[in-house]
Parts: sequence; structure tokens; C-alpha cells
Amino acid sequence: MYRVALTAPDDFDGWRAAARRLAMNGVDPADIVWQVGETSADLFGDALLPPDRNGAAFSVPRAFVDLAQSAILHSESERFALLYTLLCRLRDRPGLMQDKADPLLRRVDVLAKAVRRDIHKMRAFVRFRALEDDAGPRFIAWFEPDHHIVRANAGFFMRRFATMRWSILTPEVSIHWDGDVLTEGPGASRGDAPADDPVEDVWKGYYAAIFNPARLKTGAMLSEMPKKYWRNLPEAALIPDLIAGAQAREAAMIATAPLPEKAPPKRQGNAATVWASIRDEAMSCTRCPLHRDATQTVFGEGPLDAPLLFIGEQPGDQEDLAGRPFVGPAGQLFDRALVEAGVDRSRAYVTNAVKHFKFERRGKRRLHQSPDAGEIEACRWWLKQEIDLIRPRIIVALGASAARAMLGKAVTISRTRGQAIALDGGAEGWVTVHPSYLLRLPDEDRRAEEQARFIEDLRGIGARLKALA
Repeated sequence: MYRVALTAPDDFDGWRAAARRLAMNGVDPADIVWQVGETSADLFGDALLPPDRNGAAFSVPRAFVDLAQSAILHSESERFALLYTLLCRLRDRPGLMQDKADPLLRRVDVLAKAVRRDIHKMRAFVRFRALEDDAGPRFIAWFEPDHHIVRANAGFFMRRFATMRWSILTPEVSIHWDGDVLTEGPGASRGDAPADDPVEDVWKGYYAAIFNPARLKTGAMLSEMPKKYWRNLPEAALIPDLIAGAQAREAAMIATAPLPEKAPPKRQGNAATVWASIRDEAMSCTRCPLHRDATQTVFGEGPLDAPLLFIGEQPGDQEDLAGRPFVGPAGQLFDRALVEAGVDRSRAYVTNAVKHFKFERRGKRRLHQSPDAGEIEACRWWLKQEIDLIRPRIIVALGASAARAMLGKAVTISRTRGQAIALDGGAEGWVTVHPSYLLRLPDEDRRAEEQARFIEDLRGIGARLKALA
């Protein structure tokens, strides 16, 4: 029997070095005891590893390394043994990573997905509160992760809040950033973090102002924001009253809204369940490096029987923070243009070619960067899932990145604009500019001209949709 003592619950490098050495010596998984920290030797375990085979090594697919790096952060006590067993099986079956029906691979994949979801929750629900010390303002947050994700998530917060001095306190370990150096400290308790600060009243007012009772889905909200996180969120104190008043507010909105000429047909089957499953899976997407810096995945939204689907480029700064597409300045311009064109926004599904915000940091600002071909291609899988589920009659690509995602190749707006394009699956594709292009035009006359042309494009698409109905 061999005993392996790892330095920390998330010690991937230590596990990898030990696992490689054990596997090269043909050690059976049942003959290993994995432990964390300087614990006493197991009754049947030897503290020594087998001899090093002179640097001998073997290769494994990158997919296994990525999977192991996530799964090893899980709180499951058997994770080290499960990963070592999978490693040994992978030596005998090099194609094992493609066998999605394999029970062991599926079990490890479930661990990895739970970890990625916990990482997303930490990024979404950490709330800093301001304190003053001798060096000025310092921001403190309290968070209770389900898994050992704090160190793995530190880089995100360093990049996201590079100019702030902050600390994130958790029961297991605390991390501190002074603007230059990241340090670790022991675990803390909730009482070590401040209870509130003056900024919270402003945040609560904003949250109450944007709350839309017509969009309230309590089950979906609790799925995305379980009650265990409410204690850390200042806006959570408002949720019970907002939910309680939602029905009355929604009734008032319906009473004052114009009646539609004809109720849209309802999509049958389990489309909502399938869409929610795809969306939940996308929340932990790591298909390209953009997930490392973005706050969250921004998935599409709209009716699942929408005859019209719009593809944008990627979420912007406001979309990244809100978790919804087309809510920033470009989205607001887009909404106004649809109204002027006579296109019913409520009957359209809107999404993006790339689901994570790509940006360059300039001081405290995050400046948009266009996604590259690899990032667009990596995200086409999610876009295809949306299109296959919704089955729109017309798909509109807003900008060159969206056109590339829709067509699978690079095209120019000038050559494809205003032309109907037959797409796989039977939909009709159209290409026009992205609303953000209009916002970037410095000349007011040119901007007005291009905006009028954009509205005309939308008007023509609306007329075409009616003709296809």
C-alpha cells in the first residue's frame, strides 16, 4: 500500500506528479491511500512512493487534463482515487475520453460540472463592502463555496478588480489583493466581514427599479440564485416583497397594454426544459479562454417558438454584468430601431455569436475587443443548439462576427447585406450591421444616414417574415 499526502485540497500539481509516478510503476488504484495535509500514516499505508523511473512519462489527452483540473476541486473525498483510476484506464484505452457513456468518465464529468458551476456562482454572487484603513478604501467580501475553488478563482478577481484593494473571506481560505500581490490567509467566519456599507442603498434602489414582474419566474430564479447566497447579497432583502407585489404589478401592466391582434401559437413539447438544460450547461462553458475573465456566460433569450432570431457579436460590459443580451447602449438602439421598423421585439429571440465578454482593460474601464475566428468557432456549438431548438423562419446576423457564426465562413457586410441566404435547416438568413457600429460613427449626419438604412433593413426583414408566414 502507498500513501500520498497532498499539500492542499486543490493540489492538482501534487496529485499529477504522484499519479504519474504511481502509474509508471503500474500501481493498482486499490493500493493507494490519498490524503490531504500532514496526516498520520494509514494503518495499511506506506508514506513512500515507488521509485522514480528516471523521468519517464506518458502522454494523455488535453481533455483529460482539463477535466482533472476541474474535478480535483470538488469536495468529494474520493476524487483523487477516481481521477487516478480514470488515468490508468486511459493508458489502456486512449479513446476513452470520447466514450460519454462510460460510467467512470460520466461520474468525473459530473464532479467537474459542479465545480464549474460553483466557480460561476462565486463570480456572480460575491459582493464587496467598503471599509477604510490607513491606506484608504479596502473592499471585503464573504463567500461560502461548495467546493475548493477559491484559489482557482483568484485570477479572475485579480483581473476583474485590478485597481481595487480587496479581500475575499471564506471558511477554508482567504485571499487578499493589494493591487500588486495576491496573498493567502486562513479561513474566516461571516462575522469577520462587514455587514453593509453606504453604497448598498444605491444598489438596492437600482435593483428595485429594474425588477420586471412580467419576467418573474421564481423557480428559475431560485435555480440560478439559490437562497444560500441571499445572505451575501444586499438586493436579496428586497426579493420577498418584490415577489409578493409582482402579481399585482403584472396585472396592472397587462391591463394597460394593447391587446394583440392574434395570440402567437404556443410551442408544444418540452422545449423550455431542453432550453434550460442547454443554458445551464453553457453557464460552465470552457470551450475557449474567454470564460476566464468574463463575469458570466450570457445566453440568448426570447420565445422558444420565435419566427425571428437575431445574432449579435458578443455581450458588452453591461450585458456581462447583467447576464442578459442586448441591454446596453447598442441594445437600446436596437430596440428603438425595431419599433421604428414595425418589428415586434417580443416575438424575436436574441443571442450572440460569442457568449462571453472579450475586453481589454484600460484603468477601471473594460473596452470591447472583437472575438477572433477561433472564439467564434468554439461558440458555434451553443448557437447551433439554440437555432435547432427554436427553428426560426428568418435568422438575422448583426455584424461580421455574427455573419461568420451564421454561415461558418468570413463574409463582408457590403456584399451580403440585403440578400436572402438559404441556410441549412430551412431558415432564411439575412445580414446587416451591428447597432454598435452606428454608435461608433463620429459624424452625426453619417450616423443618421446609416441608422435610417439599418431601420430600412429591419423593415424589409419584417415584411419578408410576414410573407413567409
